[in-house]
Amino acid sequence: METINKDLERLLSELNDAWEKLAISEKLSHLHQLEEAVADPELWKNPEDARTKNTELARLQDETSEWLLLRTQLSDIKELLTISDAELLDELKNQVSALQDKLTELKKSLRFTGKYDSKDAILRITAGVGGTEAMDWASMLERMYLRYLEQNNFKVTNLERTTGEEAGIKTAVYEVTGTNAYGTLKSEHGVHRLVRLSPFNADNLRQTSFALVEILPVLNNSDDIKIDDKDLRIDVYHSGGHGGQSVNTTNSAVRITHLPTNTVVAIQNERSQLQNKEKAMEILRGKLIQMQQEQQADSIDKLRAGESAKWGQQIRNYVLQPYKLVKDTRTKYEEADAESVLDGKIQGFIDAFLAI
Repeated sequence: METINKDLERLLSELNDAWEKLAISEKLSHLHQLEEAVADPELWKNPEDARTKNTELARLQDETSEWLLLRTQLSDIKELLTISDAELLDELKNQVSALQDKLTELKKSLRFTGKYDSKDAILRITAGVGGTEAMDWASMLERMYLRYLEQNNFKVTNLERTTGEEAGIKTAVYEVTGTNAYGTLKSEHGVHRLVRLSPFNADNLRQTSFALVEILPVLNNSDDIKIDDKDLRIDVYHSGGHGGQSVNTTNSAVRITHLPTNTVVAIQNERSQLQNKEKAMEILRGKLIQMQQEQQADSIDKLRAGESAKWGQQIRNYVLQPYKLVKDTRTKYEEADAESVLDGKIQGFIDAFLAI
């Protein structure tokens, strides 16, 4: 009995500590406010606001439900400990042990306390110099991330994709939706380097290729980031991608340039100019926040053009020849099974980064 009591009190203490750090009470309060708001039929007079509130409600329910359940289960066990029954005590001991494992898993959420960690994410892959070889490498990374995201139940929406003339991709842009999407993927932001025997070289020589992976938080107008209209140049042009006759014969594609930093975002996949502009602004906000973090600037007004980490030192090496090894240059975490990594087994790299 005494041992169970001590274990239970320790668990409750750990739970309360994590509860406070993750601001679960505040989230529950906001959740109840949203529940009242979405129950009001008048809300749907503004469909966009209704969708935003419902999305936020679902996210908060996902973030708090397991914590609420765990607290209830621990409270129930505490009450049952007043009953002196040997068989029941053995069962409660097993339950406490199982709940310890559950709390350990839930406490992984403590890794996602960054300002934007709970946001959805933009995944942008760009081939480096090197023609077909680099574009093929970019498509390999695209496949790796899509497999990882599918395996971990993230929703993925393609925003832009430009294929290479012979193989691979020049660029690919995806919006990733799910719990802590940005916090989970932010470890992947940077240059990725591949060393292999080139399948595009007649002499089968060893080739080094590079691709840039950008992970950007999805920010909307309600977030605390203000971009002055005078700092933007907005160009519209005919879409060159798929989407039907009406897309390709109207100026639906949008290119937005943030003049102070010379940051350019172009989107053409959506059917209307307005939709493309909204998506482009969404991505631009994320890129400017990422630059602010890299430059350690107080605000986006203090960003400097050309000083963010882009094609500098790689964050990860993928070596397929003369040996096989994938190694992160920041955490030193490595995997010898390179094929499994390229099939989406990147959780070890993500966990190692989050543990820093």
